[in-house]
Amino acid sequence: MRDTFTDTSAMERKGNCLPYKGALLVVFLGHMITALEVPLDPKVLEGLPQPPTITQQSLKDYIIDPRENIVIHCEAKGKPHPSFSWTRNGTHFDIDKDSKVIMKPNSGTLVIDISGEKAEVYEGVYQCTARNEHGTAVSNNIVIRQSRSPLWSKERIEPILVQEGMPLVLLCRPPAGLPPPIIFWMDNNFQRLPQSSRVSQALNGDLYFSNVLPEDTRNDYICYARFPHTQTIQQKQPISVRVLSMDSINETMAALLNDTDFFSDTPATERRPTILVPSVPSSTKMVLRGEVLELECIAEGLPTPEVFWSKESGDLPSGRTTFRSFQKTLRITGVTEADAGDYRCTARNHLGSVHHIVTVTVKAAPYWISAPRNLILAPKENGVLICRASGNPKPVITWYMNGIPIENAPKDPSRKVEDDSIIFSDIQTGSSAVYQCNASNEYGYLLANAFVNVLAEPPRLLTPPNKVYQVIRNSPALLDCAAFGSPTPNITWFKDSQTSILDGDPYVLHENGTLEIHVAQSMNSGKYTCVAMNSLGKKENHVYLEVKEPTRILKQPEYQVVQRNGMAMFECKVKHDPTLVPTMTWLKDSGELPDDERFVVDSESLTIKDVTERDEGTYTCVMNTTLDQDSASAVLTVIEPTPTPAIVYEQPDPPTDLELTEEQARSIQLTWIPGDEHNSPIEKFLIQYEDALHQPSVWHNLTEVPGTKTYAHLKLSPYVHYSFRVRAVNSVGYSQPSYPSRQYKTDPAAPDENPSKVEGFGTEHNNLVISWMPLTGLQSNGPGLQYKVIWRQQDVDKDWTSVTVANVSKFVVSGTPTFVPYEVKVQAVNDYGSAPEPEAVIGYSGEDLPMVAPDSVQVLVQNSTLAEVHWEPVPPATVRGRLKGYKVYYWKEKSLNKQNHHEEQQVLTFSGNKTHGMLPGLHPYSLYTANVRVFNGKGEGPPSSNQQFETPEGVPGPPAFLKITNPNLDSLTLEWGPPLDRNGRLTGYTLKYQPINNTNELGPIEVVALPANETNFTLLNLKYSTRYKFYFNANTIKGSGPIITEEAVTIMDEAMASRQVDIATQGWFIGLMCAIALLILVLLIVCFIKRNKGGKYPVKEKEDAHADPEIQPMKEDDGTFGEYSDTEDHKPLQGSRTPSNGTVKKDDSDDSLVDYGEGGDGQFNEDGSFIGQYSGKKEKDTANEGNESSEAPSPVNAMNSFV
Repeated sequence: MRDTFTDTSAMERKGNCLPYKGALLVVFLGHMITALEVPLDPKVLEGLPQPPTITQQSLKDYIIDPRENIVIHCEAKGKPHPSFSWTRNGTHFDIDKDSKVIMKPNSGTLVIDISGEKAEVYEGVYQCTARNEHGTAVSNNIVIRQSRSPLWSKERIEPILVQEGMPLVLLCRPPAGLPPPIIFWMDNNFQRLPQSSRVSQALNGDLYFSNVLPEDTRNDYICYARFPHTQTIQQKQPISVRVLSMDSINETMAALLNDTDFFSDTPATERRPTILVPSVPSSTKMVLRGEVLELECIAEGLPTPEVFWSKESGDLPSGRTTFRSFQKTLRITGVTEADAGDYRCTARNHLGSVHHIVTVTVKAAPYWISAPRNLILAPKENGVLICRASGNPKPVITWYMNGIPIENAPKDPSRKVEDDSIIFSDIQTGSSAVYQCNASNEYGYLLANAFVNVLAEPPRLLTPPNKVYQVIRNSPALLDCAAFGSPTPNITWFKDSQTSILDGDPYVLHENGTLEIHVAQSMNSGKYTCVAMNSLGKKENHVYLEVKEPTRILKQPEYQVVQRNGMAMFECKVKHDPTLVPTMTWLKDSGELPDDERFVVDSESLTIKDVTERDEGTYTCVMNTTLDQDSASAVLTVIEPTPTPAIVYEQPDPPTDLELTEEQARSIQLTWIPGDEHNSPIEKFLIQYEDALHQPSVWHNLTEVPGTKTYAHLKLSPYVHYSFRVRAVNSVGYSQPSYPSRQYKTDPAAPDENPSKVEGFGTEHNNLVISWMPLTGLQSNGPGLQYKVIWRQQDVDKDWTSVTVANVSKFVVSGTPTFVPYEVKVQAVNDYGSAPEPEAVIGYSGEDLPMVAPDSVQVLVQNSTLAEVHWEPVPPATVRGRLKGYKVYYWKEKSLNKQNHHEEQQVLTFSGNKTHGMLPGLHPYSLYTANVRVFNGKGEGPPSSNQQFETPEGVPGPPAFLKITNPNLDSLTLEWGPPLDRNGRLTGYTLKYQPINNTNELGPIEVVALPANETNFTLLNLKYSTRYKFYFNANTIKGSGPIITEEAVTIMDEAMASRQVDIATQGWFIGLMCAIALLILVLLIVCFIKRNKGGKYPVKEKEDAHADPEIQPMKEDDGTFGEYSDTEDHKPLQGSRTPSNGTVKKDDSDDSLVDYGEGGDGQFNEDGSFIGQYSGKKEKDTANEGNESSEAPSPVNAMNSFV
């Protein structure tokens, strides 16, 4: 026994088992794992010898709590029951010598009492051995380590002063614990410090500020470490941070140095991002397959940078990628080999960006492809133990027998070791043993026990004899024949007295000996004989199959509408197998019938007498037999004894009692019971499904069946967790969905199809982008969906190049020739295999700019505005891409009139392999330059040599302007500007003109030809005071240009003008006006004298005395005049033009009168009458802006005083 443990220790030193001193990733998930069970019936194992099998053991990495006892599990089974022993650190562990250690009875489990002891005394690598006379099984190496939560080292942390806007890192540096502690930052009040894209915690626990703000000032930044095993929390000394603006810094430095303006008062300027973590330009990261990849990228800058992640030459894996810590941490779960590559972190603000490349390599600890399985062999039989594992680096396979390296084990001529297999040929009795397979690399190991049990046993039948199987017709029948023997017995079946073996349609013989009849019929009833035979004997058993007729309701109860106090009867006629005893049960609303004598149950009916409203509900007839049942329902509605109401049509009730039968790998049968039709027959049923694995809570339409059917045969996809529901449809609409069926899980399988829309194209001149539409979760057929991307250059490469990528949608092939055809294929792959071989599609690598310019460019001028360009096509090889066409660039250099009119160049595109094109819209009489370029999908090639051409003359444009100057009695002078677009050499101008009379009628046209070098012309011998219309255009040798028009009038004759002099200038009229003014002045003087003698004149009393109706309209709004006084405001007279400043404004008309006299009080109307004449109506209507002086009363008030 000591040799066995010594060899196990040597096995550890070789690296086959993970040594106890090696680095371990400790994740405490529980203490026990379960071993593979031997696939034998327990009744058979009784009395049979069996080597030991480890059934339960602790985890490889076991971190213990020092406050609790250590329990190291090791359980095993075997016949006889195995004994147990242990090694610690590669040497025998004598349990009897340590009173603190006990081993449980009939078990290998150790219980170590560490009360009063230090737990670290029992740290080490433990291994359990279970042995009996038929072999020895060993457990994994179980590494026991004590959890640790060390204290934070004492330190004095100086306060941190930092300028506003600058970056800052607060170090945590927790003590190394086992397992590592969980880090978080809090304040003195045990409140978590808020984090954001500006402030975040790194994976190592440090707190990073991209830039600090004044509100970051505080004295309680505290880093806490929580140790999960001991449930203890420790804290670092608080860190004090003070954020200073430049003003604060100046004040502080001035106080220290007795100086001012030590620093500028300018705040921290904005700056481009800089990456703080990682601190090197590029880095590498190794991660193990199946573990979690975490990449970190923390940047500083002002303003705060945003962080983005991408993967070079591919997309980030969908479904497994998450971002944490405000995009600063990229996390990929379940890492696969396809996740290796370069990952780019980009930090960006509006001032710029910076990036960091992390090269990720994926290694793999060993994992099973095929673990060895127990073998039970008969003497002289052959067998093989296979131990296949994969990993990166490739694992080394080492075999052991009964815990001893196989090369040191006793020789056995029937055994041959070949790498990952042990082949047994013509094995002999006594060769039973337990073999251990160890697959290890530098990242871990796998250890599996598998026994080889050499037995010689005649057949034993485990199925009870003369068993009777009863099934319903059209249902599957399964006849069991469980047998055991060594060698494995061969099972054959016979029916009745037939001597032929039952095999083939309709019989299916399963590997376990079960005989299946997919669709049992009456003819399949009878006696069946099962025979188990091996080289040591023969055993047979008889079973009986009875195929019964199904139970069916022939006449279902019908919907009843019964008046109160009436009678309702539901019929339920049933057909069943006569050998089965039926039981009919009636239910009301899924419960028992009321205990009421009004309910009468007959053999085929239910009668309800004197119905009341309480009797309403759903009545169900259920017919049960020992093998099957059938049911049907109907609704009873009780109404008042009134005339029969109109029939109400409603949506059907949802189907019920969904049942799944005939379960196959890719199909299943769904049956149901329809709900109430509500007076409208069901037209069809809609079957829907939910995939709880890929899209939980989302229902999809699967198929439809006619309304006369109550079952559907459904085709299924692998790797789906199906639930089904049914909706009924009538003319009113859809019913509510039924309750879902039970869940049915289909097994995973290789994909049935490959991704669609596979394309190959280039984005650069030296790459090929292969893209496709990924499969959906339903199409994946299994876990671990990946894509095998395959390509080769068409007609060049014979061999295909391939790469397997994660569940992405594109892959970039670099270093390809420019624009060459490739055959491209994308094949779906999952953990269970590959999809069928895909068809290749043709794609092209990236294009580059064309190399050469078109040759032999010629320009043929068609007319003054159109030219035709010809060129020779470029050789196809120089296009370096897909030919899109040619572009003609042309521009006007100048006009041949020596006017510099250089214009922006224009471009015309001619698609396809054209060799000529037309240039429209040219300017006549101009010099043009043109060149031609070929272009493809990438862009344009070099231009051809420039070709110049001239356009011939055309008709000119309109003259720049035409204006008429110096009008006289019989002449007018015309001035004009040459056309802006001469379009050739001007040969002259054409002037046409004609008079227009007072009725706008046009007279005869006169034509005058003018030379090209003139810009003005005087027309003589015109009629005075006459309007003329002029038509003017320029001419070249090609014709006349557009006409511009103008109109003008000759002036009037002086004699006629003198007869129209204003009458206001005549002497007699002036004298008359002076006399009238003098008369008014005398009248006013008399009024003043008379008024001064009498003082104030009581106007109101005078009016009351005379009651003159002519004076009544002069009253104000209150019907009276007030007494005149010096302070009274006087309104100006109607028609007065006197503004408030006392000046007289001259009328705009030439015929208006001029004012006379001094002071401006005397004024005249247009007819020369005195404007101050008495009129009560006019005084009331007058409303003006000026106020007269109290020293000069208005003429109206003066005249009123005489009344």
